Amino acid sequence: MTQSQQMQFDSAYAFLMEKLETELPPFLHYHNAEHTKEVLAAAGKLAQEENVTGDDLIILKTAALFHDSGFLDTYSDHEEISCEMAKRWLPQFGYNKDQIEHICSLIMVTKIPQRPKDKLGEILCDADLYYLGTDKYFIGADKLYKELHEAGFVKNREDWSVDEIKFVEGHHYFTPTAQQKLNSRLKQTVLQLRVRAVNEKKPRGGFTISGWVSDGIFIIIGVLLAAFSLKGFLIPNGFFDGGITGISLLVSELYHLDISYVIMLANLPFIIICIYAVNFNYALKTFLCILLLGICLYYFPHYSITSDKLLVSIFGGFFIGAGIGLTMRAGCAIDGIEILALYTWKKTSFTITEIILAINIIIFAIAAFHFGIQVALYSMLTYFTATRTVDYVVEGLEAYIGVTIISGKSEIIKDRLVNEMGRGITIYKGERGFLPGKFDLHDDCDIIFTVITRLEIRKLKNLVSEIDPRSFVFASTIKEASGGIIKRRHVH
Repeated sequence: MTQSQQMQFDSAYAFLMEKLETELPPFLHYHNAEHTKEVLAAAGKLAQEENVTGDDLIILKTAALFHDSGFLDTYSDHEEISCEMAKRWLPQFGYNKDQIEHICSLIMVTKIPQRPKDKLGEILCDADLYYLGTDKYFIGADKLYKELHEAGFVKNREDWSVDEIKFVEGHHYFTPTAQQKLNSRLKQTVLQLRVRAVNEKKPRGGFTISGWVSDGIFIIIGVLLAAFSLKGFLIPNGFFDGGITGISLLVSELYHLDISYVIMLANLPFIIICIYAVNFNYALKTFLCILLLGICLYYFPHYSITSDKLLVSIFGGFFIGAGIGLTMRAGCAIDGIEILALYTWKKTSFTITEIILAINIIIFAIAAFHFGIQVALYSMLTYFTATRTVDYVVEGLEAYIGVTIISGKSEIIKDRLVNEMGRGITIYKGERGFLPGKFDLHDDCDIIFTVITRLEIRKLKNLVSEIDPRSFVFASTIKEASGGIIKRRHVH
């Protein structure tokens, strides 16, 4: 390679790279200037191993430089536009017609499916998909998914996973150097994708059989405890609770209606709202929970465990709070007030806590007016006891959980935590490794810290395990948290 040839390439590189860095569309998370630099670097490595020098090396590097330049104008069939750009711009940097034709022929063989016609084509094709056989595959693949999704070529990760595994399984490298360096890791990647595909076919989170059984047990026990509290403590003594349960008790007492019907009808509108404000799965569980509560209240006999007002307030609140807490752990609600508060919060400037407080003030004010101040005060004690019990059952006295994640695939985890789970994250720079017997083996890594609610821990663990089963994840309880992107704790 002569000095003049190198200067030609350097001038073309400076010209085009400036355009790629400033003019490419922002949704090109994969086919961006950084990708072109990586392909150039890979082409240089392969060319050195394959003994490509002189004019051939300049042709190869220039083809690598221009192979994705067509993305400046179009997404589909960008290779043709890349050739047009090479023909338009390269003459001003001293490239002759034959060189440009050769460069264009190399650019065209990178089109999927790749069909290289000579050694230079084989090197460029291998350089273009070099990342498939490296530890950076999943980072690159995640960027490509985001790009294709935003461009409208992929609907969701399920569709992407099907195409992804077919593509990687069907890929092979052309040059002996790439085969020797990359085939082993490529096979590992294929195996990882197959394992992930099998795991993705298994229902996750609330849709697993074991998950539904566990949730079902929590719901049944929670409903029985709530029904026991209502029929054994609160209703016989004319006491009230907060939330929709409190409203139902008031209506039942004032108009002498069956509490089982009232509580189901009172919660029905909020179950419908839940479909849009939360999700269908949560709404379905909540509907089954409320239906089961109504059935229990209908068939449970009226009896009074005690007439001591203090005991009724404390233990009536304890049992109903335990019931509500267990149903929350199952991923549903036995009382629609939180759904109402969440929906109202989205429509107004009031916080969820303020909305719930306002509703409960109205409930206890009506109770005081119709049934006396003493009943209202004892009912407030019942509500307070229930609230503290809910906090204990659901979150073990702490509202939030701090999670620290150490993984070699932190880039993908960071992206999905923020964009899929909507979590704020903090990054610490650290080193991983230092294992017994391998103390000298260590490398830099990003240590991820995020704060989530207890009910999100299962989803986070599934997400991290899917990306990197060997990641190290540990959690610690946080008693108080404010600011940032965190969810409020449950308020009964």
